Amino acid sequence: MNLILPPGVSRARFDQALKAFASVVGSEWVLATDEDRETYLDVYSPGRDTSHAASAAVAPATVEQVQALLKIANDYRIPLWPISRGKNFGYGGAAPRMPGTVMLDMGRMNRIIEVNDQLGYCILEPGVGFFDLWEHLKANKIALQMGIPGNGWGSVVGNALERGFSPAGDHSNNICGLEIVLPNGEVVRTGMGAMGDGKAWPLFKHGFGPSWDQMVVQGNLAIVTKLCLWMKPADEAAISIEIKLPKPSDLQWYVEALAPLRLQGVIDGLVRLTSYQAAATVPTLRSQWHQGTDSIPDDVIAQMMQRMNVGWWNGPLRLAGFSDVCEANLKRVLDRLAKFTRQEFPVTRMRGDAQPGPTTYPLQMVNWYGGRGGHIGYSPVMPADPKLVQEQFERTRRRYQQFGLDYSGTFYIDGRAATNVNLILYSKDDEEQKQRVRQLFEALIKDAREQGYGEYRTHLSYMDDVAATYDFNRNALLKLNERVKDAIDPNGIIAPGRNGIWPKAYRAHRGVL
Repeated sequence: MNLILPPGVSRARFDQALKAFASVVGSEWVLATDEDRETYLDVYSPGRDTSHAASAAVAPATVEQVQALLKIANDYRIPLWPISRGKNFGYGGAAPRMPGTVMLDMGRMNRIIEVNDQLGYCILEPGVGFFDLWEHLKANKIALQMGIPGNGWGSVVGNALERGFSPAGDHSNNICGLEIVLPNGEVVRTGMGAMGDGKAWPLFKHGFGPSWDQMVVQGNLAIVTKLCLWMKPADEAAISIEIKLPKPSDLQWYVEALAPLRLQGVIDGLVRLTSYQAAATVPTLRSQWHQGTDSIPDDVIAQMMQRMNVGWWNGPLRLAGFSDVCEANLKRVLDRLAKFTRQEFPVTRMRGDAQPGPTTYPLQMVNWYGGRGGHIGYSPVMPADPKLVQEQFERTRRRYQQFGLDYSGTFYIDGRAATNVNLILYSKDDEEQKQRVRQLFEALIKDAREQGYGEYRTHLSYMDDVAATYDFNRNALLKLNERVKDAIDPNGIIAPGRNGIWPKAYRAHRGVL
């Protein structure tokens, strides 16, 4: 991968900065060869690889090294893009928004500092992965649960900071205190951690005065070096209800049936429904089902459902807690479903701690079209209103069909809101198909804005477009974010352009790919 320099930085100044970085972390942890730069490309990019190409990477091992690197970055005006493990697949992976940015790879900072089973929390560094935490819990017989997303390869800290979620819910809701390094190198602890010997740092979210945790989440104001995360004690029992709904229109009544129970707390965790295709994308290839360049037609969908033994909509519904409460809630759920359908739903009872561990198996879905696969996610949030949810699905599916792509979507219902995560699969070797993917994504953003729905998370290439849809009072929130950014980071060195927030130094790069 040929070198793309940071904007406004000469080759001589860039080389001097890398030499200074090496004096802090050691030359082996300054990664600046062509092969190194390829490592930090977005492997699933729907556009040109060079649109989000890093110039180099530097990997600190301590907070003190992070401080020293920030001073050098300020001195040489080198923008840095922090990543925890770089596994944010579908949203940009390990790549930066602005080409030429140097990656600040936090993967070496991988200590599990504390796991407290009595009070239900852990304190982690950014490099700790889901596999690491899972193995720690099992090896030490700690009876705590962790939310595990589809890609278990990633960072626990990075996932929470991106508002990643699992069937357990939004992981950022469990953040309770951060240690951060500001652009000027100052170390700050948020919440109760602002006390020098604060004993309640991982226990009480807000401390005294404004709460800063959510200002850091999905932001570019600071580098996170430690994160406190709440964890739930293992349940006594769990019940799984197998949901297979045969028709696309079943989505509406299912949301009507169960959203109120989720709101009332009968269902602990998100109500999830995933379309049929998820069952086929991992174990099979598209060519085994359909050879056409159009969306998979209904008759092939019927064959797929029969062979894979799935419904049009699928999703295990999990009840967990004390045994007697689970049984009582099971009756409530089945009684509620019976008001809408005569269909019977198989029930499986298990121990509450029988939680599956992290896995990377779902990543095989990118092989769907054969060749080098890729995917991006389109994820708007809307009211958990049954009619609106059904309309959102139908509108989105029509767009997939318009651009000749296969619909694959999931709805997560938390009672009040519904998050619609749509998977767009494609072949990286098919330029014409990638063009259709980009056209589809642009149309979906436009559709969502017309309905008053916003994405909660998006790919690097669409951060500016999505940020622009938050347009109340002429994008007042974006302007506020950028005023705070300019005040805290006057040289704009931390993650310029992240989620549409551009510092003054690089604001001319907004919308440039």
